[in-house]
Parts: sequence; C-alpha cells; structure tokens
Amino acid sequence: MKKLIAVILVCLLAMAAVTGCASQKAETDKSTADSAEKTKISFVLDWTPNTNHTGLYVAKDKGYFEEAGLDVEIVQPPEDGAEMLVGSGKAQFGVSFQDYLPPALAGADAIPITAVAALVQHNTSGIISLKGKGIDSPKGLEGKKYATWDLPIEKATLKKVVEDDGGDFSKVELIPSTVTDEVSALQSGTVDAIWVYYGWAGIATEQANLETDFFAFKDVDPVFDYYSPVVVGNNTWIEEHPDETKAFLSALKKGYEYAIDDPDGAADILLKNAPELNAEQVKASQKYLSKEYISDAKRWGFIDAARWSAFFKWINDNKLSEAEVPENGGFTNEYLPE
Repeated sequence: MKKLIAVILVCLLAMAAVTGCASQKAETDKSTADSAEKTKISFVLDWTPNTNHTGLYVAKDKGYFEEAGLDVEIVQPPEDGAEMLVGSGKAQFGVSFQDYLPPALAGADAIPITAVAALVQHNTSGIISLKGKGIDSPKGLEGKKYATWDLPIEKATLKKVVEDDGGDFSKVELIPSTVTDEVSALQSGTVDAIWVYYGWAGIATEQANLETDFFAFKDVDPVFDYYSPVVVGNNTWIEEHPDETKAFLSALKKGYEYAIDDPDGAADILLKNAPELNAEQVKASQKYLSKEYISDAKRWGFIDAARWSAFFKWINDNKLSEAEVPENGGFTNEYLPE
C-alpha cells in the first residue's frame, strides 16, 4: 500500500512539473509573440524635448502606443534635421514646421515626406522685446537689433510685417545669431528683438519676471497663420502601413487630449522623461499650450487646406523657393482619427 501511495505521489509531482513547464513555456511564447507583433516606429524630434512634444511622451508613458500594437522609440534630431531622417526612412515620423518644408517638398532635392497632423493648431510665433524698447508693433523694429537666423523665408516674413506696418525694413539691424537663452540675450542688450514661440520662450520671460512686448505674426497678416509644428511621415512607410499610421495617430491624439485635460499631470510626465528641463517653465508652458493643441479646430491634428495653401502661395509669389511649392501638397488628413 505504501509503495502504491509513493508511486502515485511521484506521478503527481511529475505531472505538476510538466504542467508548470508547459505553462511557463506558454507564457514565454506569448510574451515573445506579443513583442514580435508590435510594429516598431522611430519618432524623431525637431529639437530637445519641450511642451510641443508632451502628448508624445504621454502616449508612450501611459501605454497608448503599446495598446495600439506599437513600439515607439523617441530620438533626438541629427544636425540636418528631422526631415532628412524621416525622408531617408531611418525614422517613420518626426516633427517639422510648415515654413521649413518648402525645400523638402519641391525641386530636385525634394524628399518623400508628408505632414500628417498639426501638433499646435495656430502659429504662436512672433517677435519679443523688452517693454519700453518701442517694439510693440513691427514698425518699432526700425533702428533696433534683431537676432536673425539669416534664412530667406524668415527675413521675407519680417520684411512684410514691417512694411505692412508702415516701417522701413532696411533700417532694421540684422544681427546673425542663434539665441538659446532669450532672457539673457534681452537683458544683456546683445539684441533688442527675437523671433520666439511664445508657448516656450515667451513663457520663459514670464518666469524670469521680465516685462516684454510681443506681437504674433498671424495677428499682423493671416497668411502667417501657418502650421507650426506638424508631424511628418515617410511617404513610402505610411502608404505601405496605413493601419499602423492610423493607430499611431490615434494613440498620439489620446496623448495630446490627456495633456489638454490634465496639464499638470502631463507636465509631470514630460519632466520625468526630460528632468533637465525647468519645472516651473514646463508647468506654465503646458497650461498655455493645453489651449493651443486643438484650439478652434474640428478635431486634433486637423490641417485646414486653405490656410496651408495660402502660406505656400505666398512662398511662390515671393520666389522664396528655388522650385515652386505645390500649394495643396505636402499634407494629408487621411490618417487622422475622427
């Protein structure tokens, strides 16, 4: 009898071991399969992490990409920018700006990229200066030092708004400079005026208790209410992976909607991923941009064809591109979630 019980126990233990191994193997196989099924996507930023990118980090942190079957890697841009990396196919998506796109969309050196979503609905850029310098309108730039990147579209934009305001653009002193600290540059008097995106650099001046004047280009001329920034995708990849493109943008939308609904929580996620950023600036910037991601658009990411085309028409009319830019080209709303 004892021998029979011993045999039964041995058999039960053996069965348990086999079952356990089978279960462990099944879990391993499932984990491997889950990992293999996820589509890998590289997303390249335009610059260091900031609140333009918050929804991206939220979507990754909250698992929205993973839920959509995507494995998204966020990478820093190379020296020649996100456009080249996306165009080459080394990254599937990235951040660009409509005013950066003409060289990418036209001519012999055109690269295969398309804007697939707007990250901020209206152009929040403009000219900032110390209050009291008299630069509360474009004409006030006469006789003042402006920090220029020395780019054709940039200088043509400035020339138009100054002249539309009755000023003489030839009297603006152009100082070639890439300003990385707007507060220090304005305080030191190195330059009098800087082109900034108010949601980041403008907020930085507020945090420094610096009294400033600011005018937005879109408020001077609606043609400058172009899309800045946008998500661009590699043409071949998005055409071959339409479902994955839609899934990516749907998850990204959830990330930006979270940032709209909970700016403080979204700011915390960005700071967790980029702890080198100034927390107070990020929190204030996030509150500002939470109202700008969708603004008055019908849905997140939507690109209005009339506004898009008006800016490119201005580019073409003023011969600011070596080759004519297709006014209605370079963007699509096809992959956006409803």
